[in-house]
Amino acid sequence: MGVVDQEEIDKVVLQYLENRGFKQAGLAFQKEVQQNSKGSNSTGQLDADIAKKILAFSELGGPVQYQEAYSKLRSWAYSSLDQYQHELVRVLYPVFIHAFMDLVAKGHVQEARTFFNSFRGDHEMAHSRDLQRLEGVLSPSHLEEMEFAHSLRQSKVSIKICKYSYDLLLQYLHKSQSIVMLGIINEHINFQVSPGQPISIADDADCVTLFGSDRDAADSITQKEIHWGLLEDSLEEKLEKSGALLGESEKADVEAKEAEVEENKKRSADGKQGSATKKTKKDKAVNAAAKASRPENASATVPTRVKPELALPSIPIEVEHSILEDLRNRVQLSNATLPSVSFYTFINTHNSLSCASISHDGSMVAGGFSDSSLKVWDIAKLGQQNGANLLVDNESAATEQFPGSNSEGRPFTLFRGHSGLVHSATFSPYDDFILSSSSDSTIRLWNTKLNANLVCYKGHNYPVWDVQFSPVGQYFASASHDRTARVWSMDRIQPLRIMAGHLSDVDCVQWHANCNYIATGSSDKTVRLWDVQSGECVRIFVGHRSMILCLAMSPDGRYMASGDEDGRIMMWDLATGRCIAPLVGHNSCVWSLAYSCEGSLLASGSADCTVKIWDVATSSKIPKSDEKIGNATRLRSLKTLPTKSTPVYALQFSRRNLLFAAGALSKQP
Repeated sequence: MGVVDQEEIDKVVLQYLENRGFKQAGLAFQKEVQQNSKGSNSTGQLDADIAKKILAFSELGGPVQYQEAYSKLRSWAYSSLDQYQHELVRVLYPVFIHAFMDLVAKGHVQEARTFFNSFRGDHEMAHSRDLQRLEGVLSPSHLEEMEFAHSLRQSKVSIKICKYSYDLLLQYLHKSQSIVMLGIINEHINFQVSPGQPISIADDADCVTLFGSDRDAADSITQKEIHWGLLEDSLEEKLEKSGALLGESEKADVEAKEAEVEENKKRSADGKQGSATKKTKKDKAVNAAAKASRPENASATVPTRVKPELALPSIPIEVEHSILEDLRNRVQLSNATLPSVSFYTFINTHNSLSCASISHDGSMVAGGFSDSSLKVWDIAKLGQQNGANLLVDNESAATEQFPGSNSEGRPFTLFRGHSGLVHSATFSPYDDFILSSSSDSTIRLWNTKLNANLVCYKGHNYPVWDVQFSPVGQYFASASHDRTARVWSMDRIQPLRIMAGHLSDVDCVQWHANCNYIATGSSDKTVRLWDVQSGECVRIFVGHRSMILCLAMSPDGRYMASGDEDGRIMMWDLATGRCIAPLVGHNSCVWSLAYSCEGSLLASGSADCTVKIWDVATSSKIPKSDEKIGNATRLRSLKTLPTKSTPVYALQFSRRNLLFAAGALSKQP
């Protein structure tokens, strides 16, 4: 080892101590170096391997090291055995973004851009939104100023991996002496090593990491107890106790059997025994399928009853009678009995329709438009005039109709009050009110009987993307660009609760069946469940790879479905916070979700111009013994209903289990 090499090593060690802030150690080391230089005979020679290690360590901060080390790690991961490749490739994305941010933090901005552009294509499909944000990081100060980048650097990413894949990764890092990659992995990744076989691609939803947040905090939140039962003294419970619903269904079965017996007797008397036998077999098959679905529902866990945490309004007698009548006449749906669907199509909208909503009985349809207007159609009147379910929006057809007026020439009522695009509209449970939210950061309450604006709620400072009435009315929740959700009461102009915690826009909101919780979906790719009484987050659901656009709660309050921008739907168990099954089938944004009244079916509406019906009853009851097979066995799309060229904006099951859908006719390419 030459004297020149010794001096280089001394400089490297001194520079390291200064960078780490070890001032006292640095001064002591300088004195020692000076003393050794005076007495040259006492200068010790370093071992060649040690000197090589120290000099190599001094080059770790160089941009070339990052480029070469990541490229080698990437090549190794993609050349691994197929059985372990999926788990090993999953490590690349967090290493990639942290290597990029490390280069920026060290001032190698140009090299960081080159590194980013060289490898971003590998992650574009799954993480395009994150990459678009990081693309704006152009200086070390941006890492501190940009909340998304700052939160990434302050937290660890959790990745599930089997023990053999983990051992392979460690073996590669040590064998290749890739200290740069080892440092990033050690500092920013937390491996959850599990015994057994590698996790399949079908189960990848459970392995997607929680970026920009503390995973340990998320896990501790999931430990909180939630009461997902239904409300005490609800109308459904009253009906069950009275036995009216069961009595009606039994009467219907008896009448059907009697009619069948009489018909068979008549046909046998006329010498048509053969055809009657065929029909009987067919009917028995249908009845058997229907009965087979009933025990499954009956054997399901009966939801517990919980007390409301909010003061609930009383239901008018006439409304209660009407709802009970609907419940008595409800059609029991199953995978053998699919719902009837009524689709309302908006025409001549000229791409100005921004949202749609359907009343609970399907008698009214509301549309929010980019010209800040809200229009409500009475379907009964529309049917008399046009004879078809076509919602025409043609401003040149007649004179403008303002709130309070009832122009004879218009099939709709026009509500004006907002000063920006209307993003969301929702009917109250009894269809006597409508709420609308707008980019003007306000929420407005409209009366459908008086055709007038009653209240303008101001609280958000940015556009309000979504607003939803609670299942009992009186209360409603809103979601905004300001990254908060708020709970309101109709009789107060200020919010009762503010739910803050999401890292990006809160895009959608949905009430739990018992009104004690609300769920929010965000552009940060997470869904959160909030306690309305305390305002605390009680669940964080992680698994989506793009922004969440819609949510739906099962009628029994146990499950939740969420749809995202990539067309993926995920079913969640609220108690455990785990994903039950991803429902894959749409190839564009999922804009609306709706559970059937008994919770056995889920309807989804998408920008791909289809409505899909999913069998979620069997999906949510998959035995634990079958979980190892993969989620592919759990999924079942019962039917796909395509439209000619109409993206689906809204879905709504009526209390009698008729499915309503709405969308705007778009021009065919």
